[in-house]
Order: sequence, then structure tokens, then C-alpha cells
Amino acid sequence: MFTGIVTDMGDIRTLEQRGDLKAQIGTAYDTATIDIGASIACDGVCLTVIRFGGDWFEVEISAETVSKTNLGDWAEGRRINLERALKVGDELGGHIVSGHVDGVAEIVAMRDEGDSTRVTLRAPENLAKYIAPKGSVALNGTSLTVNEVEGCDFGINFIPHTKEVTTWGKARVGDRVNLEIDTLARYVARLREFD
Repeated sequence: MFTGIVTDMGDIRTLEQRGDLKAQIGTAYDTATIDIGASIACDGVCLTVIRFGGDWFEVEISAETVSKTNLGDWAEGRRINLERALKVGDELGGHIVSGHVDGVAEIVAMRDEGDSTRVTLRAPENLAKYIAPKGSVALNGTSLTVNEVEGCDFGINFIPHTKEVTTWGKARVGDRVNLEIDTLARYVARLREFD
């Protein structure tokens, strides 16, 4: 489990297709504290560490994960949001995030509002019903509050701090973004099917 509070921006060092996709990711984390088999959210996708070195760790990514996320867009040198898994007693600053991405949204508009940036994203139609104003979503692993919803489009505001400590400062219209809907929204919608 994660909180959607990004704690490092990593960089893709190498990508290699050997059966599954393997990625080596550079990090500022103290890799001596990372165990083989640990879960790290990489742009919001829960991935398992299979090897590590002084300032990097390696993960394997299945074809299923590539098909449901934007990880197929990764290229060497790309910056990504990282978050280590929660430990008992950690602060829950965002919302409960599983790292199981539901689909890919697309940035369709951006505009500055003071020092913040308003971003409009388009969700896949089958996921749009789970997104509500003032609800939570995780986008590329970042816990965010939804401002407004209109059909499949929804708006998010990024404050300067978020743009500085995550990859959101480099976001552009047309970017494909990993979307994880709020678990609570999923269960509420499921319960309504039985009314």
C-alpha cells in the first residue's frame, strides 16, 4: 500500500525486453534499506525490486502491466515519480493507493492560475463514473483532489510544491498518465449495482 505522496524522482537508466520488460531505475533512496522483493510505486505502478546497486534498483514489468499503464512509453532518461511502500506507523498524508493502475488518462488542457497549474484530463469511459468532484485519484502515483468533472473530463490543480518535487512540473498536453481511482469510489459504485 502507498499514500500517493511522492518521495523521490527517479530516472530510467536502462530498459531491456527479455521475456518481460526489465527497467533499471536511478534513485536517491538509500538502497541498503531496500530488500529484494520490496514494492516501490513507479509512476504509480506497484513494481517488485529484483536487484539493486548503490544508487539504482531493477524491476521486471509484465506484458499485462505494460498493456494497462503508460510504462510502454518509458524511455531511457525519463524521470518518474517514486514512492516506497507504507510501513506501520507511517503518516498517511494522501489517500490509500494500491499501485494497481486502472487505466490511462490523457492530459487534454493546461493553463496557469496564479502560481498553480490547472490540468484537465480525459479518463477512459469505463472509469469516468468513479471520479467525483472533491474525490481522490492517483495520477502517476501522486495523490490528488479532483476539482470538477464533466463527462469523461476532470480537472486537477497542481501547486508549485507538487510541480517541484514530482514529474508534474514537466507535464504537457497529450501526455498519457497512469490513473488509479479511489478504492472507496470503486466499492460504493459496486454496492449501488445491487440497489
